[in-house]
Parts: sequence; structure tokens; C-alpha cells
Amino acid sequence: MTEMFKKAGIDISERQREQFQTLFEFMVEYNKNVNLTSITEFEDVVQKHFIDSVLPFYMLKISGEETFIDVGTGAGYPSLPLLICFPNLRATLCDSLAKRCTYLELACEKLGLNAEIVHARSEELGRTRRERYNFATARAVAAMPILTELCLSFVKVGGRFIALKSVNEDIGLAKKAIKILGGELESVNDYLLPNGDERRLAVVKKISQTPTKYPRSYANITKKPL
Repeated sequence: MTEMFKKAGIDISERQREQFQTLFEFMVEYNKNVNLTSITEFEDVVQKHFIDSVLPFYMLKISGEETFIDVGTGAGYPSLPLLICFPNLRATLCDSLAKRCTYLELACEKLGLNAEIVHARSEELGRTRRERYNFATARAVAAMPILTELCLSFVKVGGRFIALKSVNEDIGLAKKAIKILGGELESVNDYLLPNGDERRLAVVKKISQTPTKYPRSYANITKKPL
């Protein structure tokens, strides 16, 4: 595992390696009863869950002291690997399924990670936690115009929305939504995981407050994306 991280330019400590190993074993075992992921082979999990979750944040050179929310976190990606690599981050993990939230609570306890787990729909939580976080992040939750509305209200002015996306997605389709919601597209970068998989990293800077009528209900967000 350590060598796979090294190929991505990331050095992990023995303690971090042990935490990742524990997370792998716990997730695979829990996955037998609760559907968390279809990726369960060790090397695939390291590449497509662990490294995929943290590499963008090393690329962005985050300080590791920020507050952030992981929107639609699912099985805890990217947030759990992020907290292993940057233990001083202050995290909120948001998911709409109670079963997944229970898993996340148990995983954090097992790994010794401090995180707030919130069982809520992100569009509803986004109306009560406006401009609270240094950054919001999400990995493959929805198309970028929809995801921007779900995430940007959480971000403080001057903060960032960091989207981990597929190279097949046209980030330009979200430009209107980004502008309406108080953001500015800062960068779009394509990169490779050590196994050769292609990824796209989109960063939106928050330049003004999100209008209070956003985010809308999920039905309206998906029916008529900005």
C-alpha cells in the first residue's frame, strides 16, 4: 500500500498505513450486509477509493487545518481518507441514508477519527448551514450543475467547492449555475491515478454569498438545473 501511495507522490506514515488497512478490512466486512461499494479488491480500493480521495487535495496543497463538508459522502469518500492523511481537518460528513451514517460513525470510532456525521439531505442542510465551511467537496454525486447548487451554499466567501469528477464530464455546463450561486470557476485539471485511471478536478471559488433562495428542493434542482 505504501508503495502505491508513493507512486502518487504521497508519503504515508506507518500509523496512516495501519488506519487505511483497518478501513479496508472494516469496509469490506461491513459491505457484506450493507451495500457501500462495488469495489472490494485490495489494490482497487487503495487506488480507486483511498488515493482517488486524497490526491486532489495534495495537488491543491490544502493546509490541513480547514473546516469542510463532504456532501453525499456515501461510504466516506473522500472524507475518511482525507481525515487519515490530514487529521487536523474539521469535518462534517453528510448523507441521506441512515444505514450509511451508522457505518460512518462506526468507521470513525474504529479509526480514531473526529468527524461530525449528519443524516440529512444536502439541499436541506445547505439552507441551515450557509457559508459555514472553508471548503465543500463531493465525489461523483451528481452532474456539475446540480452538484454546484447542492454544495456552494455551504462555502464561506473566499472558500472553495472542490469537485472530484470524471473526465467525461463537461464542467463548462455549470458556468451559469456557478455564477448565479456566487462562485467563479477557478480551475479545471485532468490528471491520472497511479494505475492510469483518468480523473478531472474542478475548483470553484466562492466570491459572493449564495442567494437565500438556493439551494432549492432536490426535485426542482434536477427538474430545472440552473
